[in-house]
Amino acid sequence: MFPLYKDRKTVKKMISKSVQILKKVNIKKNEIVIVDDGCPQGSGIYAKKISNKNKNIRVIFHKKNLGYGAAIKTGLKNCKSDWIFQTDGDAEYDVFDLSKLIKKSNNSDLVITYRFKKKYNTSRIVISWIYNKILRILFHTKFKDISTGSRLIKKSLLKKITLVSNSPFIGAELAIKSKYGGYNVNEMGIHTYPRTFGTGSTVSLKNILLTIKEMLELFYKIKI
Repeated sequence: MFPLYKDRKTVKKMISKSVQILKKVNIKKNEIVIVDDGCPQGSGIYAKKISNKNKNIRVIFHKKNLGYGAAIKTGLKNCKSDWIFQTDGDAEYDVFDLSKLIKKSNNSDLVITYRFKKKYNTSRIVISWIYNKILRILFHTKFKDISTGSRLIKKSLLKKITLVSNSPFIGAELAIKSKYGGYNVNEMGIHTYPRTFGTGSTVSLKNILLTIKEMLELFYKIKI
């Protein structure tokens, strides 16, 4: 499952690689769920056009941009399989990591990932370091890189916790609530391939402020 916003240039690659990895891991009942979060580039329409002959691919549309977290929630809600591999639509994460995540899923409810090396500009690296440091302090976690947008989720876990974030905080919320709910969370290192076109929206001022707001709301709700 992956969301789309300003990702038209990677749609075809993401669909092609997703189909390939599902054949490789040989899961009989599989699906590819794509969420167009009000994309101004018509990414979802393009995805639907190039995959209209594949019955296992579903494209869901938000009439307007609701945010990264909202797109993830819509996608997770519409997935039917027992396990959900969630990644991002900009091809920053390698979907072929799924085979490794599956091996890591034994006795797990959630497998999150961390980047071996962050290949981004200095400001984004600093923001990520500060963000993860604050989360470790506030929630007493030991997760190496909670903001990485590639994870394997047990469907039954989503029936036991409620996700509310509409911002990029959604990944941290999932991991933190799973941890405090007593569920098994494992980590796996991966390599990333930062986008070479346009700019992502997750580190925009709007998203940073919304992430801080939702982070504090969860902190006061848990009352550590």
